[in-house]
Amino acid sequence: MTSERAGKGLTARVWVVDDDRAVRFVLAEALRDAGYRVQAFDSARPALDALGSEAAPDLVFTDVRMPGVDGLAFLDALKARHPQLPVIVMSAYTDIASTAGAFRGGAHEFLSKPFDLDDAVALADRALPQALLTAAVVEEPVAGQELLGNTPAMRALFRAIGRLAQAPLGVLITGETGTGKELVARALHRESPRAGKPFVALNTAAIPAELLESELFGHEAGAFTGANKRQVGRFEQADGGTLFLDEIGDMPASLQTRLLRVLAEGEFFRVGGRELIRVDVRVIAATHQDLDSLVQDGRFRADLLHRLDVVRLALPPLRERKGDLPLLAGRFLAEAAGKLGTAVKQLPADALKRLEQHDWPGNIRELENLCWRLAALAPGETITVKDLKTLFRPAPLPSAQADWTRPLAAAVDAALAAEEVDIHARLRERFDQVLLEAALAHTGDHRQQAAQKLGLGRNTLTRKLGARPRKKP
Repeated sequence: MTSERAGKGLTARVWVVDDDRAVRFVLAEALRDAGYRVQAFDSARPALDALGSEAAPDLVFTDVRMPGVDGLAFLDALKARHPQLPVIVMSAYTDIASTAGAFRGGAHEFLSKPFDLDDAVALADRALPQALLTAAVVEEPVAGQELLGNTPAMRALFRAIGRLAQAPLGVLITGETGTGKELVARALHRESPRAGKPFVALNTAAIPAELLESELFGHEAGAFTGANKRQVGRFEQADGGTLFLDEIGDMPASLQTRLLRVLAEGEFFRVGGRELIRVDVRVIAATHQDLDSLVQDGRFRADLLHRLDVVRLALPPLRERKGDLPLLAGRFLAEAAGKLGTAVKQLPADALKRLEQHDWPGNIRELENLCWRLAALAPGETITVKDLKTLFRPAPLPSAQADWTRPLAAAVDAALAAEEVDIHARLRERFDQVLLEAALAHTGDHRQQAAQKLGLGRNTLTRKLGARPRKKP
């Protein structure tokens, strides 16, 4: 998709009806990314009920084989009420009876599963009247729909969210700062049976350690100096819904024990309280840190990690999904224009190519900030390379950091060409060795200082060094 798609379809309402929640979620997200307003149903019956109580959609995607009312009967009911409504019928069973029945019932198109999301969105474009597509307006982004992407990595993530949303499992979201971990957590909540209940987010790294316990569990009046009245904590606020704990790796050890009990028993006491509070909360955690290393260093409880990390979702950094740059930039520029009351600025191919040359250490957040800056300060309606030179000043990486990946890539290519085995283990061991030797040389063989410089625990550094003898002073 290109950035020019960002303005299309904003007035069009699309329904997706499919009992397969993974297909339902992925298709709905792709259509939302393309600008459509999407409502999803897990069967035909609730869609028919909605048809009787609200305005008809502009387009419907429906599966054929569903429990209760099947797709062909649903198609007949739709056409009986709204003969001109375009309906795209989907099925993994492309037999003659299903295909012929769909077209005989007035289907606009038959889409065989599995299908390419780009093809599905293109079908939607063609099915809708051109006047509806071109009547583009800039709207406020709908809360919870900001998770964008069409690259293979993001499609796999959307499929995982679709499968995990219904399961009451602990999910640990990992990824660099700015990759959208909270957006994933919100999507998991929005697609879950808890969607009608609260979604509460807390960044544990942003709360002072001495206040975090009260923030999580609440406190009674008089529990400590300044506690003038009872305060309900985040767990109680999220009862029945989802609690998102960002930067869980920064949680103090004392609170890790309390959190573990809540996850295991679903109960806790407020600070200074005697009443046992019971809650039903799904906890989703996120971190940019290596929790396995923190466990080895004794800074994070292994049993807590096992509770949180039933399923792990790793978010790719923007540098690994640059194919999403046009889609992301188009959405951010449209959002900024809507807030600023200006025309949506266009991003031509030469300017986009310039953005693709950047590694985006700040990830999605860095791109979003740039788009707002361009929307506010770029003089014309088309962003030029000159605008980027003026308004886009990314901090350059030091040459040593910028170049070290090239010989690494060459070493990997050579190992693959030689059909070596255990390439990752061998290169990682060598990488660790070079890293540790350089840090020890820098600190005069002072292990604690070297560990601090590298952001490792002293125990981890010692374990990686093994039996290496200390240098004599």
